[in-house]
Amino acid sequence: MSVTILKGNIVSAPALGKLDITEHGYLAAEDGVIAGVFDCLPERFASAPVEDWGECLILQSFADLHLHAPQYPMMGMGMDLPLLEWLDTYAFPAEAQFADPDYARDVYRRLAHDLIAGGTTRVCLFSSLHRPATLILMEELEKAGVTGFVGKVNMDRSGGAGLRETTEESMRETLLWLDACGDFTHVRPILTPRFTPACTDELMAFLGALARERNLPVQSHLSENRQEIELVRRLCPACGQYWETYARYGLWTDRTLMAHCVHSDARERRAMRDTGVTAVHCASSNNAICSGVAPVRVMLDEGLKVALGTDVAGGCSLRMFDAVADTVKASKDRRILDSWQTNFLTVAEGWYLGTTAGAKFFGAGNGFAPGDRLHALVLDDGELAAPARPLTVRERFERCVYVRQPDAIRAVWSDGRRVFG
Repeated sequence: MSVTILKGNIVSAPALGKLDITEHGYLAAEDGVIAGVFDCLPERFASAPVEDWGECLILQSFADLHLHAPQYPMMGMGMDLPLLEWLDTYAFPAEAQFADPDYARDVYRRLAHDLIAGGTTRVCLFSSLHRPATLILMEELEKAGVTGFVGKVNMDRSGGAGLRETTEESMRETLLWLDACGDFTHVRPILTPRFTPACTDELMAFLGALARERNLPVQSHLSENRQEIELVRRLCPACGQYWETYARYGLWTDRTLMAHCVHSDARERRAMRDTGVTAVHCASSNNAICSGVAPVRVMLDEGLKVALGTDVAGGCSLRMFDAVADTVKASKDRRILDSWQTNFLTVAEGWYLGTTAGAKFFGAGNGFAPGDRLHALVLDDGELAAPARPLTVRERFERCVYVRQPDAIRAVWSDGRRVFG
């Protein structure tokens, strides 16, 4: 049996708004499975080697539940355009380049490394519609130590001539892709209708049947932008609301991720809560593309499942530290827009959404829960300027969400394996 014991200042978020802090404590794992967090090392570990990280923070690693892998090279581009124009001008042409497997390999190898280096170990990723490139993405994530779900995008309308499948091609390529996914251990498939404007009813019906037959999760977009919502209304006049375009085909389940949900009204939010759909909040992207400010506090108060995503490249940072900070900032904007009637999110709440809430989609427990696979990072803040008085561990933790020194992340563990540092 292999034993991993990390010593340092251990911080985790076992519940929304709650932090567990163990100063100079021990995080122990056996064969990659968490045994517990301890003030004093139990006798059974007395002979095991200890990695002593001194005053460093030992934190949960991140779960990014929404990002577009082929858009990684175009982060920060086109940020003055609204969603639909941005897709046509930048995103779709960028994704069309992934018909070239060599290009895909270069980009995805770098993306996988940068995810791990940034402390993100669990992901739900959109690939492009290209089957070879999607399999390359899964390979590079496996090599780097990233775990999670990857989806071959389905789109048989929209996208332009360089990024569109026929309905038959989309069905066939999806089945061939699924048949090839058995070679992966830590990265699994997720069905990915891009969004309703990109998928015909026939394709949506096929994907819904496939989700039921093979018990597959689903990811897509919902109510991100008012222009997008109006387009869905014109394309699907039989559906009263956007969410029904997924529900009518069996794509609306407790294993469904819906990104954004900026303009989801009370009825749409209730449908999410009642079914167990997870809303993936993407604060940076919602701001950059002027989609709006999602009512995350209201969602949480109503009992919805909410997690976070970077939404690269609508979002312009791959770092989930930034996603947490942007989430807190956006909640303060929402409070102002709501005439100060809703509370903003605290750093502890934002951290929970970026770690524990996302990890739950993969079956994990709360915080550093015993029995879970070890997903953790070590963060060094010793080179940051310090005030005259010593900072508490909680203050240092809260600061790291907003401010970090170069190369702050010293080590990362994913699914029980050390994968960085």
